[in-house]
Amino acid sequence: MGMKHILTTKTYDVIVVGGGPAGMMAAGRAAELGARVLLLEKNPAPGKKLLITGGGRSNVTNNETDNRKLLAKYGTKSKFLFSAFAQFNVPKTLEFFHTHGMPTKLEAEGRVFPATEKAESVWQCLVQYMKSGNVAIKTDVEVIGFQLTKGVITGVKLKEGVVHSASTYILATGGTSRPETGSTGEGFHWLKKIGHTVRMTEPALVPIRTKEAWAHKCSGLAFKEARVSTFARGILQHSRIGKILFTHVGLSGPLILNMSKDIGELLKYGDTTLTIDLFPKQDNGELDRFIQEKFRLAQNKKLKNVLGDIVPSALAHLLPELLHLDPEKEVNKISRTERTVLVKFLKSIPLTPTALLGVEKAVVVSGGVDLREIDFKTMRSRLHNNLCIIGDVLDIDRPSGGYSLQLCWTTGFVAGTHVVGRK
Repeated sequence: MGMKHILTTKTYDVIVVGGGPAGMMAAGRAAELGARVLLLEKNPAPGKKLLITGGGRSNVTNNETDNRKLLAKYGTKSKFLFSAFAQFNVPKTLEFFHTHGMPTKLEAEGRVFPATEKAESVWQCLVQYMKSGNVAIKTDVEVIGFQLTKGVITGVKLKEGVVHSASTYILATGGTSRPETGSTGEGFHWLKKIGHTVRMTEPALVPIRTKEAWAHKCSGLAFKEARVSTFARGILQHSRIGKILFTHVGLSGPLILNMSKDIGELLKYGDTTLTIDLFPKQDNGELDRFIQEKFRLAQNKKLKNVLGDIVPSALAHLLPELLHLDPEKEVNKISRTERTVLVKFLKSIPLTPTALLGVEKAVVVSGGVDLREIDFKTMRSRLHNNLCIIGDVLDIDRPSGGYSLQLCWTTGFVAGTHVVGRK
């Protein structure tokens, strides 16, 4: 027997789907104005993506107080944004954070960060904002779409069969830019089902430039299965396995191309590094035993003649100099310490990305809902009067530097303001 959807009682005025920056702002604002709000989030806690923005520091906005100049940064779509930004702009955003106990600091190009330099500060501020309005938060919840009755949205369907119902709904599920944080674009599918037009785009896939000259000598060398991990200020950001290719200026290959957008985002905040693990299926101990076996079989051969049995020759002949190992030493005389140096390097080759190739200025291009289908005075859908659509679900290209989060704060605040009092 298939599970029937069970309609819950209507105990809420507003249901927000998606607990990212836009959703948290909208939920907090609606609750502040007296609405009974339920926030549904599929991760174990809201704000997962927020905690990794700006290399973990969270570039909350850009200090451009002139709305016209600010909106010019959003390109041709800016004409849609004036009425929303007339209600909640950069000065009001800064005032919001300051009055809610989060001081900020200004950096180059007008970028604004929390004074603590920690994204957690932004997260705590929003969580506190929601708490003060008694927002009910349900986490680990998998929404599968809207329930329509005679063409009207009457509920949010969950995977386990429950339907949550309210007077008004706010969709804030994000775009497709960070799938590992839950931004997988499922909100787009739900919107299509209820008649909205959604434009899907692919992020720019480009190779990357790296600093280390030795790696450029490996040009043409490919590895079918390597793990690439990226770090911002030493903190792990992403880690994936796939095919990579060394080039005369850096790195390419399917894995690098797929990670390029994320790497480009980290580069804007400086101090970005990456490591390559050439043996992702073996831990350090297993790789050490593999190397010992190669050495045992080679017995009296010199190190320089055996390294080619472990890694391709283009890399093998660079290793002794890179790792300060004696290439003329017989492998049976290689010490455990020397072997450890080799193992550590092959499991975590450090490289410094310096730029994306072929992209003048990487812009977040995630596609989204056609802006003509939204009333930006209220963020309400023109197709469904009791639905607001906010944040990265909107089809707006935006540069880095705080503009993406500002769009979330503004659209979230406007939606949260206008859903109240509607029945």
